[in-house]
Amino acid sequence: MKAALGGWPPAVLDPAGPYAEPITRLAWALLLGGTAVLLIVLAALAVALWGKPALRKRLGGDRTIWIGGVVFPGVVLTALLVWGLWLTGSLQATAARAGEMRVRVTGEMWWWRVTYLGERGETVIRDANELHVPVGQPVLLELESADVLHSFWVPRLAGKMDMIPGRRNLLRIRAEQPGTYGGQCAEYCGGAHALMGFVVVAHTPESFARWRAERLAPPPPVSGRGPELFLASGCAGCHAIRGTPANGTAGPDLTHVGARRSLGAGILPNNRGTLAGWIADSQTIKPGNRMPNYKQFSPDDLNALAAYMESLK
Repeated sequence: MKAALGGWPPAVLDPAGPYAEPITRLAWALLLGGTAVLLIVLAALAVALWGKPALRKRLGGDRTIWIGGVVFPGVVLTALLVWGLWLTGSLQATAARAGEMRVRVTGEMWWWRVTYLGERGETVIRDANELHVPVGQPVLLELESADVLHSFWVPRLAGKMDMIPGRRNLLRIRAEQPGTYGGQCAEYCGGAHALMGFVVVAHTPESFARWRAERLAPPPPVSGRGPELFLASGCAGCHAIRGTPANGTAGPDLTHVGARRSLGAGILPNNRGTLAGWIADSQTIKPGNRMPNYKQFSPDDLNALAAYMESLK
């Protein structure tokens, strides 16, 4: 189902930004080093089992044990530790720099609340399950959890960062090329953990400016059967739609739900049919999520609601 997300599956050894490159170099070093150690162990095992008696005796001597079992791993592991700390030390994010874009991402069971912040930390734009950034500019992410332990991971843009209840962790990302980069919760957080994906969409500066202007523009007035059903059925108790009486905060903000690439945190493509299916039977599609099924709607009601959601661009 993750095919609904662009950039999926995420390529873990193909960095697309400066905050992912050091981690990729370290991963390759560990992979190659581990392979070399495995080959040495297999060679020693072969000598021990089938080698000539003189060679086996030499392999089991005190000198070989001290060099191969104590000195060599001690030197290699110490060097690897120092190099790894030096390599990744610059990745530790600090407080926001002047003029830097800030986004607060909150992990919830099992979706992502995305809040774009202003210079004073005020909420500017609310979204869910996808993050939009300008190419070539660092973005500071403030990572939080609303319930259990989650972990934010976009392999091509940065290493994973845990999202811990009651704590705010910082992570910087920067995309060097426009595109869509897949991500995933990397810490088991319950039954639907594997269905908790998201994307980072990197725009050219001009494209990002247009996207931001569209999100800040007042939503057009709407009327008809769909909006009436949305308010009358209790949807507004959990969801917000800017410019309407709907101001719920328990679920994702739906002001621009029709413009999102996927539904259910990456598990379905976003179109009228999948919107209707999600409204009617979300528990079958994503068992355990916090949205109840709405099987009481007639086909005409479902179509009207889905058409309304699809129109919210």
